[in-house]
Amino acid sequence: MTSATTPAATPATTPATTQATNSATNSAANSATNSATTTAATSPSAAERTAPFTGSVFIATSLDGFIARPDGDVDWLTRRGAEAGETGYEAFIAGVDALVMGRGTYEKALTFDSWPYPGLTVLLLSSRAEDGSDARVRVVRDVPGAVAAITACGARRVYVDGGRVVQSFLAAGLVQELTITTVPVLLGRGLRLFGDLDADVDLRLRASTVLGGGLVQATYEVAR
Repeated sequence: MTSATTPAATPATTPATTQATNSATNSAANSATNSATTTAATSPSAAERTAPFTGSVFIATSLDGFIARPDGDVDWLTRRGAEAGETGYEAFIAGVDALVMGRGTYEKALTFDSWPYPGLTVLLLSSRAEDGSDARVRVVRDVPGAVAAITACGARRVYVDGGRVVQSFLAAGLVQELTITTVPVLLGRGLRLFGDLDADVDLRLRASTVLGGGLVQATYEVAR
């Protein structure tokens, strides 16, 4: 395993567990489903750009930038889960105060044996979901609404999950750090992690770690 920059910037290395690997894989699968269902943000407001929280992304992608096949399948990721070993997901999720996800991610989470985000404030970014139908989530209709809800609950670090949700928050200037795990496979087509931007978003590499199975995990901070 190799790492870049200072030890303080290196991703957490808690003891390897199957649960950690599965959690990271499930997160990526949820994100892939969500990427096709969440509406992208419009131009960010000044309030969005000065939001008092850190938006954090933790997601996996193919070498050519896809988070899923066109039909949402992530077999190319899940079959490598056991090889990856410790991904740092458990340490990451333990360090966030809230989660923003789209309807596809939410519906995927409902298929699990148990709710994967106990004790975490979960915001469902959706124009169609019925508010109040699930006490575990709060429905917000757009990015400004999500910012208001996050601010109101006092969250300081927010997990931004799902392709379109990531794109919306990134375009709005609401993502400050990204942990991207790159899987050694070329898919050729599928659902992309990143979309169009109005301007370049410069990144600084904080750490780079080689996981099992040839996966490479890089953590960046957004240079503002």
